[in-house]
Order: sequence, then structure tokens, then C-alpha cells
Amino acid sequence: MPKVHKNSDFLQRLAELEERVAAMAREGWERDEVPFYPTSLRTFVYDDATSFTTLWETIISPRAATLSMGLVFIGDVVGTTNSGGEWRVQFNDSTTVASGNVPATFTYALPALTLDLTPYRADTALKVQIQVRRTSGATTGGKFGGGGAIGGAPRYARLI
Repeated sequence: MPKVHKNSDFLQRLAELEERVAAMAREGWERDEVPFYPTSLRTFVYDDATSFTTLWETIISPRAATLSMGLVFIGDVVGTTNSGGEWRVQFNDSTTVASGNVPATFTYALPALTLDLTPYRADTALKVQIQVRRTSGATTGGKFGGGGAIGGAPRYARLI
């Protein structure tokens, strides 16, 4: 059987180790996909309200520096009236880290976010919520009689 002779020179082994680390750094970062879970069967908001409604949420261990997210939102149309509103992403039920509008034009809003997780790195768990509220549109009619709807979902979410 062939025998492998291991180099006993410390500096040579250190150089080989540094080369392996450099090669791994050149290969790129590993990314973790983050699943989100709906908070209701419909994941649509059917009421005009001053408060936000959580559509999707998850709890993560913030072991990475950033959370990269892509979202999709669309307002419904009832008759000839379009629904519009606002969206936001919240951490731990209290801190709004991103927000925007859902236009009342029956077109998709496709925000892409990079959220800083460094203030939460010491936490063991971080709750992430995607919330929306309808602020304009039909207030009667529609599928459930409450007017137009605002729908939203995560397209992707990755810890980087």
C-alpha cells in the first residue's frame, strides 16, 4: 500500500492552509433560504383599516449580517375601482425596517430589500413580519363583500 508522507514543516502546512482558505473565499458565500408562513388561509386584506394586518411571518436566528428579501403586492379591482394601500416589514412586532406603497392601479409592486441584521446578532430569535393595509378602493362588493383586496407574498428571502 502506498504511504502518504505528511509534511512536518509548520510553515509549509500553514501556507497550504492559507491557500485552502483563500480558495474557499473565492468560491463565494453560502446563502440560507428563509421560509415564510401565511398567517391566514387567504393572505389578503379585505378591509380599510388604520392598523396593519400581518400576511406572512417567520422567526429566524439572525446569524448573518443581512436579510435579502423580494416581495410582491397587488391591489384588487372591484367593478371599476382599484384598491391600493401600504406595506411594511417589521422586526419583533415593533420595529418597522422597510415600507412602501401598493399602488391603486391593478399592477404589481415588486420591492427588493436588503435588511441589516447586525443590531439583532446577539438575539436567539428574530420575528420578521410582512404586513399590509388597504387605504383606498371599493368598500363593498368583492369576493367577501368587504370591497377590494390587497394581496402580498415573499418572492425570496435569504440570509447573506
